[in-house]
Amino acid sequence: MTVANAKSGSAMQQVLDNLKDLPSGSGAKDIDLIFLKGIMESPIVRSLAEAHERLEEVKLEAVRDDNVQLVAEILDSLNKLPEKDPAAAELLRILQEPHFKSLIEAHDQVAAKSYETPHAAENSNSLLPSSLMPADAVRMIGIQKKAGEPLGVTFRVVQGDMVIARILHGSSIDRQGMLHAGDIICEVNGREVGSDPRELQELLKDCSGSVTLKVVPSYKDAPVLPQVYLKPYFNYNPAADNLIPCKEAGLAFSKGDILHVVNKEDPNWWQARRVVGGATGLIPSQFLEEKRKAFVRRDWDAVGTGMLCGSLTGKKKKKKMMYLTAKNAEFDRYELQIYEEVARMPPFQRKTLVLIGAQGVGRRSLKNRLIVMNPLRYGTTVPFTSRRPREEEKDGQNYCFVTREEMEKDIKESRYLEHGEYDGNLYGTKIDSIHEVVQAGRTCILDVNPQALKVLKTAEFMPFVVFIAAPELDTLRDMHKAVVDAGLTTKLLTENDLKKTVDESARIRRAYSHYFDLTIISNNLDKAFDKLQDTVERLFVEPQWVPVSWVY
Repeated sequence: MTVANAKSGSAMQQVLDNLKDLPSGSGAKDIDLIFLKGIMESPIVRSLAEAHERLEEVKLEAVRDDNVQLVAEILDSLNKLPEKDPAAAELLRILQEPHFKSLIEAHDQVAAKSYETPHAAENSNSLLPSSLMPADAVRMIGIQKKAGEPLGVTFRVVQGDMVIARILHGSSIDRQGMLHAGDIICEVNGREVGSDPRELQELLKDCSGSVTLKVVPSYKDAPVLPQVYLKPYFNYNPAADNLIPCKEAGLAFSKGDILHVVNKEDPNWWQARRVVGGATGLIPSQFLEEKRKAFVRRDWDAVGTGMLCGSLTGKKKKKKMMYLTAKNAEFDRYELQIYEEVARMPPFQRKTLVLIGAQGVGRRSLKNRLIVMNPLRYGTTVPFTSRRPREEEKDGQNYCFVTREEMEKDIKESRYLEHGEYDGNLYGTKIDSIHEVVQAGRTCILDVNPQALKVLKTAEFMPFVVFIAAPELDTLRDMHKAVVDAGLTTKLLTENDLKKTVDESARIRRAYSHYFDLTIISNNLDKAFDKLQDTVERLFVEPQWVPVSWVY
């Protein structure tokens, strides 16, 4: 086969030339060659081939991007010549010309791509009133809707124009894809719109079937949907919110729901939907809700600062103090908990199971029953103390005995999760003890003071926090009487003791509810245990929503 003529200028021509010179002994049938040649000589095929070649044209690329240095080397060589001929002198003059030097510098910058890509200019038409828009900028758009069906769109007035403020993700307007945020609505079914967004909402709500809109498009690209999931720490009812731009567009949710946020462009109102299903709606942003809650004074007492006993505080006092771990309840009172970003994880074993509650609600009984029922899966820590061991006590069985000096040293080095003093002796839970249980492949069950939750709720401990709530006072009184009558305890609680338990439980709930994964009312210890066991067992087989900081 001969080499194709270089003047052919195209791959198509090369194939045709090779067909003409194809030897007869190639094995190809003459009829097939004629058919192929006829196809390739067709004007349509030639046009397609030419178009393909144009699309396949290789862009010119710079050979090098250091020509400034190269020119400098050439100038240095020229200057070293003992005698310059006219050509060398002319070259030296050209290379030293300011325009030539600027050209070489610009070439190197482009070749090295050391420049900023210019930002796309905003559509200048968006700054003009709709009355001054060019005729070709106005479009007629038809949408379909049912009578009474919400469109999932809100409006605002900008320079006298009715502008689409937002389109709810998943709404009928969003699915049809004809309108976008920033579009200006001029007419609805030939009727001019006014300057009241509520009137336009009512007008569109009553329309049915085909609705024709006269629109000035914004030409803005649709934003990429973020994959953000939030767990709210407050209940929200849009019908009771006077700040929301459209109550019908709001999304009601409860504390602990998982919300998928699909749009955060508006600084005050985000678009979200529940992961369990349902339509997209507006929810207050973190910024808006923080401002709103910052003006609402929390009128409740903080939980007591005693690390182990959880004693109640007296009257509130105004005082200035440095931040101390033992005093952190003072600061917890002013902590604003709005949303927490979470991520979905496959089933896994939590490192710790934390039982929180007031004294006398049965936390220790629940902990011991879980460990006895499944000692291979659950374990707990042995508390440390500085008191001397009694005759019958063995070190590491009920207590780990250390000197007061050693314990005070470890406390200063933050090696204790919590600690306190009773009858002149120190007691505490050491952090290393928790790690030892976890490293043995078991979940460490802790019944600690709620102030320890700040330390525990991290990827280091990955806790599942259960609040054991006290029942109503009458129920608690009956439960205590039944235990005493059955001879299960000899400790008699007064009416004041029972009331303190109920009050303390309520205060713990108010101060620390944003940490709770589960709340169990302890009005029946057997039922409370069954619910606790069932919930913890499901963690091993069901996906879990955890703080995003545990994952990334």
